[in-house]
Amino acid sequence: MEINEKTAPITQEKDRNTISLDLMRRMKLHGMAAAFEESLSSTFAETMTPDSFLNWLLSREWDYRSNAAIERLTKQASFRYKAYPEDIDFTISRGLDRNQMERLMTLEFVKQGRNLFITGSSGTGKSFIATALGYKACSLGIRTLYANASKLLGTLKVAKVKGTIDAELKKIEKCPLFIMDDAFLVSLDAKERSILLEIIEDRHERKSIIMTSQLPVSSWYDAIGDPTVADAILDRIVHSAHQIELVGESLRKTKARKGDK
Repeated sequence: MEINEKTAPITQEKDRNTISLDLMRRMKLHGMAAAFEESLSSTFAETMTPDSFLNWLLSREWDYRSNAAIERLTKQASFRYKAYPEDIDFTISRGLDRNQMERLMTLEFVKQGRNLFITGSSGTGKSFIATALGYKACSLGIRTLYANASKLLGTLKVAKVKGTIDAELKKIEKCPLFIMDDAFLVSLDAKERSILLEIIEDRHERKSIIMTSQLPVSSWYDAIGDPTVADAILDRIVHSAHQIELVGESLRKTKARKGDK
């Protein structure tokens, strides 16, 4: 196309926009680039002042980075399934207090390095509530790690034999919130007791654990097995911990019955 006095300004404008987009992408300002590209295909940006337009671009970049960080933290947490705070059902009679949950959802207990125990029979929603708290933590930028207790201790026993346990424990230690799901389904052996004590000791009064178990807290002493180790573990985690004790029958059974009707 022949460039004349009329087409030159349009061409220059397109060139500037292309250069701006390229620079944004090179600088990894992906949210800003997407917003800027969006503005090029509409006229709403023309109604903004330069300051307002810049503020809008920066806000879009901030939102992009925030969402990317949450997505990254959620992926790193290795949750078994999705569970969101807004999906917790308070209409079911199981001893779950809405006011307590709302306080816990502030994650203030994590900032204080305190623990949370969720106990109750199988199917009462322990894992879902623990995971929902984990998702909430990720949304607030708190690094979280989820693990099934039995599988974790088994993996760490193997790592100890291989000489890689320090690296595995470091992954746990880096997380302000650690969720141990289904603890004490079976009594611990000597190696598991030692590993659990090390995890607890590393986190004592500094970082939080959410622990779920079918056993009431009063039965954990016997499940740990060795009186000396049990004293050491429970003394570090029980006294200042928050507790949720769920009651009632399995929600899965209740839903199955409703489905049959």
